[in-house]
Formats: sequence, C-alpha cells, structure tokens
Amino acid sequence: MESQNIIQAWTSDLRQVLGNEPLTVDDVRIGVFYTAAQLSDGHVGVAFTPRGLTVSVCCPQSAAEAPPAGRMAGRNAWALAEYAGSPVSLRRAVGVATLNALSALALTRREMPEARLLPGVDALDAAEVQPDDRVTLVGAFVPFIKKIKDHVSALWVIDKHPEALKPDEKHLWCPPEQALGVLAEASVVIMTGSTLVEGGTDELLEAARGARRVVMAGPTASPWPPTFFAHGVDVLGGIRVTDGPKLLQIVSQGGSGYFFGQGAEKICFVRVGK
Repeated sequence: MESQNIIQAWTSDLRQVLGNEPLTVDDVRIGVFYTAAQLSDGHVGVAFTPRGLTVSVCCPQSAAEAPPAGRMAGRNAWALAEYAGSPVSLRRAVGVATLNALSALALTRREMPEARLLPGVDALDAAEVQPDDRVTLVGAFVPFIKKIKDHVSALWVIDKHPEALKPDEKHLWCPPEQALGVLAEASVVIMTGSTLVEGGTDELLEAARGARRVVMAGPTASPWPPTFFAHGVDVLGGIRVTDGPKLLQIVSQGGSGYFFGQGAEKICFVRVGK
C-alpha cells in the first residue's frame, strides 16, 4: 500500500481523534493574504492565500474549479477539508484552513506528551540556531533573515520571488529548482507553512532529513503536532486563535500576519527530545 502524503496523514489522524462528529463550517473568508475557516463550534483556522492566480472565473470550467463561492458555509467540515488535496491552489487554501480549525479543536480533546508547548514563543527562538549552523529558509522570512544573516555559518533563502530580498541580501537567494540540494546541506531548515498550500511539502521534508532541526513556521503552520513530527518536523511555530470573529474580520479586510496579534497569539510546539 502506498504511504500517505502529509495532508492525507494529517486528515486521517484528526479523524481518529474527532471521530465522525457532525461538524460543519459556519464561515469561510478568502482574503488577499490569508484564508480563514470557522467551524460550527467556533474554532478558526487560517491558511496562506496563493499568489499569482492567473485564471479568472469567467466560464463554466473555471467556475467549477474555483471554491464554490456562496455555498461553503454550512457544509460538512470534512468535505471542505478534502480541498487540501485539490489540484487547485485556492481550494487547497480553504482545505488547509479547515484542517487547521479541526486541529485547534482536536488539541482540546487529546493530551500531547510528544510535544512541549511554548505559548508566545517565536519559531526562530525555538529553532535555537547556533553560530556554526548552515541555515536554509524556505520562504523569505524577512524578520528571520535580518536576525540571523550575520550570525550563522551559511544562509540560503529559497523563494520564488527574489525581489522579496533587500539589495544587500540578494546573494542569499536560491531559486526553487535548487531547493533539494540546498536543503541537503543545511543543519537547520526553517520552512514556511504556506508550502501546505503551494505544494511540495513532502519532497522538501524528505530533502531536509539530514538537518538537526526542522522548523515549520507561520500562521499556516498551526497544524497537528503528531502528524508533522512523524514526517520530520521538530518545531511547529504557528498561531493560536484567541478571538475568532476578530481574526475573520482581519482576514476579510486584507490583513496579513502582521495584524493577527489582534485575534491570535504566537505558539510553538517542540518535539520532545529536540
């Protein structure tokens, strides 16, 4: 039997904890930067909204591929969670946001002996980067680059958009097609949770197997620790939603992660023994 990819395993693990509870999604917001889903019990999850969408909904075929606008609220949560495996990136955003909401609920139902919970801690601090580390960032984490670029042995930044780097940081950039090779050389890997939406998470984690510490960071990286630890992640640095309605409002008004402090707090899960 072919092994499950990380999205399939995540969904399966959550089903084991939550069973067949009749959960529905009460609200979905697809904002410029983030997408949010709210469960019928109030739990909210967010996910990166993909950039560079080139197909407009202008015909029956493209409309069928897009998320069913106006018809997602009230649907079964597991049905929307299946979108996380869709070939359409905007549907994947809805699916991952729903899985993050289901994960937030599951965290209230199961103890987590395999993880140390660090409320309010930034993912970079939990990474415990040392001066002799060779660090690969998957995603141009601007604050992370600023903090570590002069304090590590080597730093590579993998991103589709080199313009995200400042002029004096351009030499750090690596194109995505070089990602697997650069990841294999790193002792610390910090990857954005948005790969769960953009795709390639399994391949990136496999390439990072040799690193002493693998971190998944950002608001999209608020998933279920057991699944991600089993796939090679050592630190999950995401958010915990504290005010669901406020976060939905921020997302729908074009808010990026910089605004999430009004409705969420930073949180890290660190794998015990790491």
